[in-house]
Amino acid sequence: MASPAVRGEARVSPVFLALVAIMAVSIWAVWTDYAASPGFGVFLFIVSAWLVSLCLHEYAHARTALHGGDISIGAKGYLTLNPLKYTHALLSIVLPVIFVIMGGIGLPGGAVFIERHRIRGRWKHSLVSAAGPLTNVLFALVVTAPFWLDAMDGVPDHFRYALGFLALLQVSAAILNLLPVPGLDGYGVIEPWLSYKVRRQVEPFAPFGLLAVFGFLWIPEVNHAFFDMIDAILRALGVTPWDTYWGQELFRFWQGTPDIPSLGA
Repeated sequence: MASPAVRGEARVSPVFLALVAIMAVSIWAVWTDYAASPGFGVFLFIVSAWLVSLCLHEYAHARTALHGGDISIGAKGYLTLNPLKYTHALLSIVLPVIFVIMGGIGLPGGAVFIERHRIRGRWKHSLVSAAGPLTNVLFALVVTAPFWLDAMDGVPDHFRYALGFLALLQVSAAILNLLPVPGLDGYGVIEPWLSYKVRRQVEPFAPFGLLAVFGFLWIPEVNHAFFDMIDAILRALGVTPWDTYWGQELFRFWQGTPDIPSLGA
């Protein structure tokens, strides 16, 4: 039986529960068209769901590290799903939300500090790094389930578009996180299998990996290729560019409510 201290370290944070509550209320508001501004309801739904997914992403890293041998995880508060406990709240919460608002990109963020020396075995190290983006993959599958299960009959259009845009964010986050770029989870997956010499040479570039990816995405050709790949994945899951486009337009509620043609038109 776990000690009270251990149980306390894994108790779900009220901050996370508040995010879930906001997400639930905003889902109800969008579904029932209760909000005075449908765009604001979609905005709250997307931002709260995105923050919940970020918490689950980092929780997956932490829980996998705990089972891999890093017993310091609990004391750091990472098992409580509290985003305020993260090592880099700016990178993990603030910047990703800003990027969602600015460009509709699911920006990955680094957060939990894992004491890697406590973990033995290359496979365990790779799994710790892979756990986060795999959570985004799972989240994307859940969000898109109504689409690929052909269960959208009777679903309000605004909620459909919100799901489409949220799916785009999750897919883009998973792809970006899995890039084998220093500082991102994809590199963390392959790093244990690289030679010590290569790892030492690459290590100084890790803090700039995310900035480099962001810089490349500003190149029009790279940006188009990236979003074409996302569109192809979403189409395979039943989500169309129509869904994601109007979802993003609704999300930007400060631009006013868009005049969306009826799906049946």
